[in-house]
Amino acid sequence: MTHVDQRDLGILDAATSGSRQGGPSFSRGHRLVRVVWTVAWTLLAAWTPAPLHCWRALLLRLFGARLFGNVRVHGSARIWYPPNLVMDENSLIGRGAIVYNIAPIRIGKGAIVSQGAHLCTGTHVIDDPSFQLTASPIVIGADAWIAAEAFVGPGVVIGEGAVLGARGVAFRDIPAWSVYVGNPARLLRRRRPTSP
Repeated sequence: MTHVDQRDLGILDAATSGSRQGGPSFSRGHRLVRVVWTVAWTLLAAWTPAPLHCWRALLLRLFGARLFGNVRVHGSARIWYPPNLVMDENSLIGRGAIVYNIAPIRIGKGAIVSQGAHLCTGTHVIDDPSFQLTASPIVIGADAWIAAEAFVGPGVVIGEGAVLGARGVAFRDIPAWSVYVGNPARLLRRRRPTSP
């Protein structure tokens, strides 16, 4: 996974900002964008019926998300920061999914992030006295499936056609066309590649 400069993500130095004592973790501009985004999504999208995917996609694009083709995002999904979201054609973010994209998240063509799944790019440096926030991108490959209530951690790459089973927890990459389950996720079996 490509390294991302934490300052480019708007993350402040915890020792200077005092985030452990209640100070901010992000720059003022970054926080302002997120407030406006949260209000807009709550008022204009969160309550909308499932078929209005085009409307929600438009709103995400207006806030900087890069969405290609027929993407579907349910209203109850929580997208933390739209500029860090890329969705390829025919990908889906299901009901109640949490996309905590401090760092970029890319969801490949035909990939599914099911209901209640959690994609989390952020963590903390636990041995740092300031508990510094840090983030790494997540990539969900084409035709992959993140099943219901599964968790994908920072820096993880889910390979093309891979499956992370329901409530599975992935803190390491999952190879293409494989099925992983459990906490921590372990290989269950290989999956036969599919063709459209």
